[in-house]
Amino acid sequence: MLSARGAGAAPGAAAPEPTIHPVSAWKARPPRGAITVENHKPTYIVVHHTVEPGNSNDFSKEHAFEISRAIQNFHMDTRGWIDTGQQFTNSRGGHITEGRHRSLEILRGGRQHVQGANVGGHNSQVIGIENEGLYTSVDVTPALWKSLVDLVAYMASQYGIGTDNIKGHRDFNSTECPGGVLYGRLPELREAVAGKLGVDVRHPREWPLLKPGESGPKVQAAQHLLRAQGTRVTADGVFGGSTKDAVATLAKARGIEQHTCTATLHTDESGFIGADIWPLITQPVTPGTGSEAARAAAVLVEASGTRVTSTGAPLTTQAWKDLLA
Repeated sequence: MLSARGAGAAPGAAAPEPTIHPVSAWKARPPRGAITVENHKPTYIVVHHTVEPGNSNDFSKEHAFEISRAIQNFHMDTRGWIDTGQQFTNSRGGHITEGRHRSLEILRGGRQHVQGANVGGHNSQVIGIENEGLYTSVDVTPALWKSLVDLVAYMASQYGIGTDNIKGHRDFNSTECPGGVLYGRLPELREAVAGKLGVDVRHPREWPLLKPGESGPKVQAAQHLLRAQGTRVTADGVFGGSTKDAVATLAKARGIEQHTCTATLHTDESGFIGADIWPLITQPVTPGTGSEAARAAAVLVEASGTRVTSTGAPLTTQAWKDLLA
């Protein structure tokens, strides 16, 4: 078994395998096609929430199996996928089930990973965990949290994934997933995993998620950046319908699809500004040049009190992330 290694991580202890119920236990349907096994380790562990069927108070193993069957049916019958999209599912009762066939077998090997369908544009790089429930305003159960920590620690140990590569779905696509509350606990998750493995913890700087109805300097900066792309939005700092439409139009033109959480289609997240939109609209720009992008930087600098010296060096991607933090 491999120790967790990554940026800033020292070799650590191996994490034990938690109880994971295989596809045979919950009577999964056979996949409709061949399961793709990537001949390399995943780079990222990605946390999701299922959104539906909501926050059940049935914490039984039987309920966890029922949820696994419902997700597989939805993915195969509605989305048209060959099997469950995520590699593993974690219930509110703390019961972990294998999702896509062969995921458990391949995880135990520690050298390859099963390709899922849970993070648009990155499925060859990620291993995903769906957590039962909706976590936009309420917290996860203690049982779900414990099993999540145990599972992520085991994955990180098997694959040598550093804590900075434990991420949420929204760190790749413009989606609410895994919910603001659970996403807000990712630093705590990284720290808990680091503690189990005896490694250093690092927290990555990520792009923020902006949604219709929000307001403030980040929204205003985004509007300036959208104007730099040729849209006609007003940079008033209010994320209204015109801003949402401009984002959706830009995303469509650039081939960015809406990627809601894998277990549901009933959430409209079109027009969100997240990890796949910011790189399209941010650009190297020298502060103070008077362009729309420079105005965006000025709004963020003023709001944060950050001092930016005009040395002729343009703002980098990391500098934009720092200003938007």
